[in-house]
Amino acid sequence: MSELPDDLRYSTEHEWVRVDGSVARVGVTDFATSEMGDIVYVSLPTVGSSVVAGDACGELESTKSVSDIFAPVSGVVTSVNDAATDDPESIGDDPYGEGWLFDVELADHDARERHVEFKTRPAGEVDDDAR
Repeated sequence: MSELPDDLRYSTEHEWVRVDGSVARVGVTDFATSEMGDIVYVSLPTVGSSVVAGDACGELESTKSVSDIFAPVSGVVTSVNDAATDDPESIGDDPYGEGWLFDVELADHDARERHVEFKTRPAGEVDDDAR
């Protein structure tokens, strides 16, 4: 299991968010990618499109299932990780680093913590210190 970065917030749908100013980087948790198995296809929102917190905006397809990607924040997509679409397995290989999915210019920078219910630890992942 990947080490959990301290600067992320997690949605109940297993997406993570790293906010830098008015831009939020979005990815999926190690727990989610582990449960899915080998990711073979990813569909991401297009640059310039608007995403709404809580709404599906893409898909991950694995050898086991197809799962929606839910936008954890609202705003306009400013970039997507082309490397992840070219090599979907990279999402599971490094979910908190090179496996990021897309960046969003936040619609309401001051209310970024209220877009979805964020947690400081992802659901399903256990802190190694708590074992």
